[in-house]
Amino acid sequence: MLGRALKLLALPAVCTLAMAGSVSADTKYPDRPMTLMVAYGPGGATDFQARIATMNAIKEDYLGQPMAIINKPGAGGRVAFNWFKKEAGTDGYALGTYNVPHFIAQSIEGGVSYSADDFEPIANWGADPAVFVVSKDSKFNTMQEVLDYAKENPGKFTFSGAGLYVGHHIAALQIQKAADVKLAYIPNSAGAVGALKSVLAGEVMGGVNNVSDAYRAQKAGNVKILAIAHLKRSPFLPDVPTMKELGLDVDNSSVQYRGIMVRKGTSEEHIKFLADRVYKMFQDPNVKDKMEAGGAALEVMNREEVQEMWKQRQETLKELLAGL
Repeated sequence: MLGRALKLLALPAVCTLAMAGSVSADTKYPDRPMTLMVAYGPGGATDFQARIATMNAIKEDYLGQPMAIINKPGAGGRVAFNWFKKEAGTDGYALGTYNVPHFIAQSIEGGVSYSADDFEPIANWGADPAVFVVSKDSKFNTMQEVLDYAKENPGKFTFSGAGLYVGHHIAALQIQKAADVKLAYIPNSAGAVGALKSVLAGEVMGGVNNVSDAYRAQKAGNVKILAIAHLKRSPFLPDVPTMKELGLDVDNSSVQYRGIMVRKGTSEEHIKFLADRVYKMFQDPNVKDKMEAGGAALEVMNREEVQEMWKQRQETLKELLAGL
């Protein structure tokens, strides 16, 4: 009798556990707001574009949840990428932006705890080439004038960039090698925004920056853009020549790819969901319109295409950095 009573008492608990298991299995993902780590400060190209790229995240056709931006600037992205590898959750709610060639070049050069193997790409939204800029009041009007000055004054031409072994720095190294000149590259701890501000304030004689940031600064009448480090001219800057056109052996290795990733260890189910929905989200017409209005070119790639791009960039950068 006592045994039968105990069994009857246990039934509600068993039922409760069964129901809890059923609820857990059927829980919709995502069912709460998500976060997106941006490795650079507010107002810079990555931050500006990330906010546009994810503005439709709350729509049911995409993620169905809002996405909050978390800025973690410092050391050309090292602070954020180190944090993301060690501290970000793997439950599918902690996403991060990636910047290539930045984190790949930094892992090749060493001194960081991350590599491409620590992250899982989701999708790519854009590609942003590097450009060489001077302030609107600069005496330099062409790239050749900058290089002529540099040849006559080795190490005296100061120019800024967003950090070490980021796209800006790679472009700077390529320019110096191609022109056989010595320039004084000064990485800015505040990233691309700080680098551009240092040009406008006259703290440096020039700078390497992104097309998107430089385009907005040029529209405001604050800078002159002398050349682009790419194999083709930018549709936003049709009158700006490529380095190749100017006789400099500078290719597209410094073009900055931007997209979303998660930390290794995130479930395949969540990665698959994100890869499908985020890829579609980046193709939203509103995203395209707002990106183009800010001088940012969309280059949407799915997860498999990004995996291949990461692999190719790793091989290219190993060879490039060894030569520089």
